[in-house]
Amino acid sequence: MRPVFYCLLALLLMACQGKQDLVKENFDFAAKQTKILLDEATPKIPLLPRTVKNDTLVCTDIYDWVSGFFPGSLWYLYEYGKDDFWKSEAEKWTALLEPVQYFYGHHDVGFMMQCSYGNGYRITQNPAYKDVLVNTAKSLCKRYNAKIGSIQSWDIKGWQAQRGWMFPVIIDNMMNLELLFNASELTGDTSFYNIAVSHADVTLNNHYRPDYSCYHVVDYDPATGLARNHHTAQGYAHESAWARGQAWGLYGFTVCYRETGYERFLKQAENIAAFIMNNPKIPTDLIPYWDYDAPNIPNEPRDASAAAITASALVQLAAISPDAKKADSYRAYANKILESLSSPAYRAEPGANHGFLLRHSVGSIPHGSEVDAPLNYADYYFLEALLKR
Repeated sequence: MRPVFYCLLALLLMACQGKQDLVKENFDFAAKQTKILLDEATPKIPLLPRTVKNDTLVCTDIYDWVSGFFPGSLWYLYEYGKDDFWKSEAEKWTALLEPVQYFYGHHDVGFMMQCSYGNGYRITQNPAYKDVLVNTAKSLCKRYNAKIGSIQSWDIKGWQAQRGWMFPVIIDNMMNLELLFNASELTGDTSFYNIAVSHADVTLNNHYRPDYSCYHVVDYDPATGLARNHHTAQGYAHESAWARGQAWGLYGFTVCYRETGYERFLKQAENIAAFIMNNPKIPTDLIPYWDYDAPNIPNEPRDASAAAITASALVQLAAISPDAKKADSYRAYANKILESLSSPAYRAEPGANHGFLLRHSVGSIPHGSEVDAPLNYADYYFLEALLKR
């Protein structure tokens, strides 16, 4: 038995070494790339880097829903290597978002501030960051409707006004609940917690089909609290499964289970994971097409951002799953995604891509926006998945 034991031990050590090599190699690569991005983006402050279009860096203001991801990536670089250079940069870029704590013009403040100030507080315990997070949570709660039990995603203006919606809630909104759970823990105020749980329950009951794919948009009647329409804004069709939406839901319900321990949220996360992992439309490298029901598969754009979010969600679900067998399957699936994203098929050539890490993400095909492009949130969740792996 002894030779068999030592063989198994050697294989285990090799697997662990391979895991560390993948993480280290990617963070070393990320450090070099991000310095390139910093060199190009710093002169554009107070704008923050978002994507690349026509071989030109595109930056955005602090009120854009993606504004927190670049500071968040800087925090992850600091958390991994403990290099004070990254701490200084993370603090500088995070500070740009301070006015957002009082903004409630859309629901995405959870993305914006949890990724930036939330990571900053978790890593440094800076008390000033705590105050900003709590104020942001208060701002987000202004969008909560007790009759519906949910947080409104978008105001009815611009292109949203053309859809006939009254109270639209998108699956992406599940990602903002982590901010509310965090604020409840920081303050002891259970109202934040209760709103988060209510929103998750309403989403669980109204956003999901029997196969555990989700609708992108559910529109509610504020007078009755009932769902009026089940639509999409960024997917192929109202009844299709938009890939990034499936990833948002998986991540969101994983966080809800982690923060509450409620079995219903665990089951929802498990069922969403099963929909993704067993989907016949998933390519062999596990990087999904932008929509699982896009009409021209396999000649449809892939979405590295959806893959990165899915990998991060599965790593976290594996860590808290009470079922060891399921946890192993989640971890193995996430690892394969990360290996694919680390390959030349998706990761940028060193020094290229204006410093972004990943290529081949999709913002919104129906809006003709950021198709087959680098995206700052793809990079953020890629680093997050590697760090938590």
